[in-house]
Order: sequence, then C-alpha cells, then structure tokens
Amino acid sequence: MLTLADIEQARERIRGGIYESPCVESIPLSQLTGAHIYCKLDYLQRTGSFKERGARNALLQLSGEQRMRGVIAASAGNHALGVAYHSALLGIPVTVVMPKFAPLIKVSNCRQLGAKVVLHGADLSQARDEAEKIAAREGLTFIHPFDNAHVMAGQGTIALEILEQTPDVQAIVAPVGGGGLLAGIGTVIEARKPDVLLVGVEPVHAACLTAALAAGHPVPVTLSSTLADGLAVMQAGALPFEVLRRVVDQVVTVDEAAIALAVLRLIELEKSVVEGAGAAPLAAFLAGKLDTLKGRNVVLVLCGGNIDLTILDRVIEIGLVADGRLSRFAVSISDRPGGLARLAEVIASTGASIKEIVHDRAFSGPDLSAVRVVCVVETTGHDHVAELHRALADAKVAIVPATSDAISIATPAP
Repeated sequence: MLTLADIEQARERIRGGIYESPCVESIPLSQLTGAHIYCKLDYLQRTGSFKERGARNALLQLSGEQRMRGVIAASAGNHALGVAYHSALLGIPVTVVMPKFAPLIKVSNCRQLGAKVVLHGADLSQARDEAEKIAAREGLTFIHPFDNAHVMAGQGTIALEILEQTPDVQAIVAPVGGGGLLAGIGTVIEARKPDVLLVGVEPVHAACLTAALAAGHPVPVTLSSTLADGLAVMQAGALPFEVLRRVVDQVVTVDEAAIALAVLRLIELEKSVVEGAGAAPLAAFLAGKLDTLKGRNVVLVLCGGNIDLTILDRVIEIGLVADGRLSRFAVSISDRPGGLARLAEVIASTGASIKEIVHDRAFSGPDLSAVRVVCVVETTGHDHVAELHRALADAKVAIVPATSDAISIATPAP
C-alpha cells in the first residue's frame, strides 16, 4: 500500500529534476465559480504535464541492468513524454507505444526527445498490450502510467507542494484517468490534512472511476471520443483504486461542452493554454457539479498543457457555442433585391455580428421567390441569443415547416 513515507522519499529522489510548479490565486476564476480558487500550474513542467514526477521516480529506482536494457511505456502522450524526457536525461534507452489517435504534437515531441515511437491500436488498452509484448520480447522494463507504486508515489509529490503553497486549502479538485495522480494526492491528504476534501473529475465519455466505485472494483467501460484524451482510460488501475476507495470524497463527470468551455475560460481569464484533461477540474465548476465548494479555498490541479494545435480552434469554437457566443440559425427570406439586406438589418439591430452566411436555394422548398439562409453570428451570451430571436419574431417570423431549425422572416416587397 502506498504510504506518505513513499511519497516523501520520492520527493527527495526527484528533487532538482522536477519543476516545483507554483500554486497561484486566481481572482477571475474565483469570481466565476464563487469559490476561492488557487491553480496548481503543473502544466508548466518541461514536457507539459505532471507525468514527469512519476516517470522520474520510477526510472531512478531501476537496477543497473534494467537501465542498460531500456524501458518501454504505453501512453496517449503525457506519460510517454515524461518517460522519454527523463530517460534521455538519465541515459536510458526508451520505447513508447502510443495509440494511433494520439495527438500529433505528443507523437512528434516524443520523437524529438529521442524515444522510439510505435503507433499501435485504437485505444490505450491496445497500445498497452502491445507494449507489454514488446517488453517481454526485448527484455525491456515496462513502466505503467498509473498502476505502478513508484509512479503513484511520484505523482503524489504534487500534493506535498500544494499543502506548503496553500496551507489554508479546504478542497483539492484533480482530473482522473487511471487514478494514479488522485491516489497519490489522496495518500498525502489522508496523512497530513484529512479534513481537506478530495474531488476527482472525469469525462462522461471515460468514467472508469465512477464505474469502479459503483461496482466495488475496477471494471472496463466503453470509451467514446473525448477532448480530455489524457483521461481516456478504459479501466481504473488496481493499485490506485485500493487507495481511492478509501480517500476520495467525491467523483463527478463532465461532458464535452463543459470541457471545451473550461479550456476557453482558462485561455481568456488565466492566459493559460491547457489541454482538455487539465481543464477538467474547472469544467466541473462550470457544469454546476461543485456548487457545495462555493466560498471555500479550492485548489484546481491544472496538470496538462499538451493540447493539439490542430484542434485548438475547434475546441475554442465548441466552447463559444456552449457559452452562447456563437449561434447558428436558419431563416427563409425573399429572394428579391433587399431580402438579405433586411435580414442583416434585423441582426445588426441587436448588436450581433454576422460571422458566416450561406444561401441554400436547393433545399428552400417549392417557393421560387424564397431562399433559405443559414447564419452563424457572434453574440455576447445566451441572453443576447434570446434577444436576437425576439427581434426576428418581431419582424414577423414564421416557422418553416420543411426544416425544424428554420424560421421565416417576412421582407417587405420592393
């Protein structure tokens, strides 16, 4: 069983090789959530995530022969990066097996760090199976991303820093994948400050800890695509679960819209680019899952910053839609001169800004004098969207029977 002594020893072992990230007060997030928010900025690690802590602790406890033969890891990205980086620092040959869906930035960064990268499988479990086969065939030491006592101890060092940096903390909210990070934090909290609430957050599309707690033991869950790819674990780790069933106070799930909105809020309010997994703790507040923590001193563990830049714009747009700042609607207007100008005038009267407008003549119905127009507009929020719809209704709007999302706006004849 993982102990506080294991984690304290891990801290001394990795000291000097790991960045002791700051835990800073956030006034804008405090105003947004109603809690007194502090952010543990562990995405500032060299490879962009907390995974370095556990990786380095595990690597430093290898025997001389194990170091010479090399190590292998399976990961969607962050664990692979941590193992690759610290293996390079310690002169240990490293192979990483990543699922084929792994973000390109994480794949390329692993290669740049000198790791041999193998892309295999549709999910992390398949990548892990392949890594174990390679380890057995080539005599490599397999470093599990969370179901490993040395890794868990390394991850737990983050909690020692949090308690020193925010001694008045009343709750810690952290993301959950396989459970190694949360188990490490929980071990420290239980021993040092048991009155602090420990909350885990996982995506609805990969709620393996929720399923494990309900069943009383780790069970496999069906994974769906999630913005929090770093948390997409099919089954909670056996070692972390034995700790978590005792120390975790609450586990909540968040949907994709909340995750995207959290990424957006962190960019806007904290000027921080955090990946979906790292933004999960804030997503729980935005989804209204942690209202009981309002008024308390809360640390959000923002532990991953390796978001794929090829999807960042999509994540931001999803967040804007969830925030009511990007809205789409369809109207049927006269195809005569002045019809489009009249529509633009109504939209402008509310202060909304047209971002995109598309004429859809082919599917506008049998009335050749009318045209269906699909509009994407920028607004300031859900109230502004409602104001826009009222303005369209005041302009004699009628539902178009052929399409459920279309409304018809009357345009005076020229």
